[in-house]
Amino acid sequence: MDAMTPQGRIRRINGPLIEVRDVPDTAMYEVLELGDLRIPAEVVAISAGTCTAQAFEYTGGLIVGDPVHRTGRPLSARLGPGLLGQVFDGLLRPLSSAPTWLSPQPLVPEESASARWHFVPSADERHQVGPGTVLGVVTGAGAIEHRVLVPPGVSGELRFLAGGGKMTADEPVARVGDVDVGLFEQWPIRRPRPFQHREETFVPLHTGQRVLDLLFPIGAGSTTAVPGGFGTGKTVLLQQLAKWCDADVIVYVGCGERGNEMADVLGELAELADPRTGGRMIDRTVILANTSNMPMMAREASVFTAVTVAEYFRDMGYHAVVVADSTSRWAEALREFASRTGALPAEEGYPADLSSALAAFYERAGRVCTQGGQVAAVTVVGAVSPPGGDLTEPVTTATERFVRGVWSLDRALAYARHYPAVSWAASYSHDVAAAGAWHAGHGNQGWAARRARAMTLLAEAARLTDLAEIVGTRTLPGRERMTILGGRLLRDTVLAQNALSPVDASCTIDRGAELLQLVLDVVDRCMSLVDRGVAAAELEEFDFGELVRAREEAPEQADLVRCRAAVLTALEALP
Repeated sequence: MDAMTPQGRIRRINGPLIEVRDVPDTAMYEVLELGDLRIPAEVVAISAGTCTAQAFEYTGGLIVGDPVHRTGRPLSARLGPGLLGQVFDGLLRPLSSAPTWLSPQPLVPEESASARWHFVPSADERHQVGPGTVLGVVTGAGAIEHRVLVPPGVSGELRFLAGGGKMTADEPVARVGDVDVGLFEQWPIRRPRPFQHREETFVPLHTGQRVLDLLFPIGAGSTTAVPGGFGTGKTVLLQQLAKWCDADVIVYVGCGERGNEMADVLGELAELADPRTGGRMIDRTVILANTSNMPMMAREASVFTAVTVAEYFRDMGYHAVVVADSTSRWAEALREFASRTGALPAEEGYPADLSSALAAFYERAGRVCTQGGQVAAVTVVGAVSPPGGDLTEPVTTATERFVRGVWSLDRALAYARHYPAVSWAASYSHDVAAAGAWHAGHGNQGWAARRARAMTLLAEAARLTDLAEIVGTRTLPGRERMTILGGRLLRDTVLAQNALSPVDASCTIDRGAELLQLVLDVVDRCMSLVDRGVAAAELEEFDFGELVRAREEAPEQADLVRCRAAVLTALEALP
C-alpha cells in the first residue's frame, strides 16, 4: 500500500463523523488518515462501497473531496521506552510537546521516532528464543528497569543481537529467525496481549487506605469500581491509590475529567517522593490525559490504550495498576457515538452493547503467567460518576456485574469531612475469603476474625443509631450504648485517615491491624465496665482523643501498644 497515494476521497462531513468513498478492501476498525493534515479516523461502518469513519481530531478545515489514506492496521499503541513519567493523550501521543489538541498530530511524533535510547544486551546469540524472552534492557527509561522482550508471535533462533549503545526507534536490536525486533512495537489497543495462563493463587493489593485493606480488600490482578456522586471524593481517593498502592507501575487515565484536576494529579505526582524507589512518584507512572474538552472518540479509546500500556509492563514481569477516572465519562462517549451513527438506544440512551464494552475492558485485568514465564498482574480500578448520585443507573449496575469489588462512596460521610468516604454498608469485595486465607498463611491468623467483628459492630451500631434517633440514646441499655460508641470509635480511629498527615496518609497492613485491635480492645473494656456497673454516660463522656492522636502521630507499633495500655488504665480508673 503506497502511503503517498490517496486510496479514497471524503464524501460527507458531519462533525467528527466522516463518510469516505472509493476505499476498496477497507476493514472495520482500520485507521484512515484524512486530508493533507493526515487526521486519524477509525472505520466504524461499511456499506455499499462507502465507509464511515470517526475522527480522533477536530475536523475543521476538511472539505468534501479531500484525499483519504489507508494505514492497513487498526488503532494501535506505540509501546516502548519513554512511557514512564510522561503525559499522553488517549491515543498515546505525547502532550508535553503538543501546542494544542486543535493542531492535528501524527500517530508517531517525529521527536519520538528520532529519540535515542541506550540499549544493554543480555541474551545470547544463536540460542532459541520465544515470546517474552528478555533480549536486554534500556537504561534511563524510568524508575524501573525497562526490559526489551521478544514480541508476541515471534520465535526462533536469535541470529543477531546489537551491542550496547545508543539506538533509535528504527534500528533493529535483534533478529529472531527472519524477524527484526526493535525497541518499539505497535499493538492494537482493543486486542488483549497474550499470556500463558491465569494464576489461581491470591496476593492482596495493598492500597495504604485502611478501610479498603481491612474491610474490602482486593487481590493483585483483580477489578474494582468506585461509584459515588459529585463531591464524594472519587478523584482524591484514586489519587491516593496511585500514590500509595504497592504496584510497580501506575497507569492513570483521566477520561473526560476536568483539566484542572489532571493538572493537580500531575503536579502532586511530580512532587511526591516514591517510597519504593526514593525518586519521584511520576517516574513510574504513565498519565493519559483525555480531558472533557478533547475529542470524544479519543476519550473512548483512552481506557483501552491505558490497559494496553499496563499489559505491556505486565509482560516485563511487573504489577501494573490502571486507575480510570472515570468510566462514566467513557460510557457517555459511547452514548454520543451511538447516537451519531444511528444505533438503537437502550436504557437512558446508552448503546445496547454497553455491558459488552465494559466487560471487554475489565476482563483484561488478571494475575497471569506471562509468555516469558514470570508471574505479573494488571489491576483495574474504575471510578463511576452516576448523575445525581443515582447508583441504579445503567453504567453503575452494568459495572457491578464485572468487577470483584465495589468501594462505594457516601455523600453524608463526605459532607462530614470523613475521608475516605467509603460506605461500609454499600461496599463489598468478593476477595475477602481469599484475603483471609492469605493473611492466615502469612502469620496473621486473626485477620478474618477482626474484620468480621468490625463489620458486625459497624452494622449493629448503625441499626442502634437509627433506633436512638427515635427513642433517644439514654433509653437504651448500657451495652447497646457501648455498641454505638464502638461504632463511632471505629469510624473516627480506624476508617478515617488524614491524607495530609505524613504518618496517616498511608498505612501498612501491620499498623492497620494493630490499630483495629486497639479499638476492639477498648470497646471490649467498655462493655466489661458497663457489665460491672459503671454508668454508660461516664464512658460516653470519656476523652478518647488519644486514639485519634495515635492514628495520626504514632508510626510505630510500640507507640500503639503504649496507647492501648494508657487508655485501658484510664478507663479502669473511672468510678
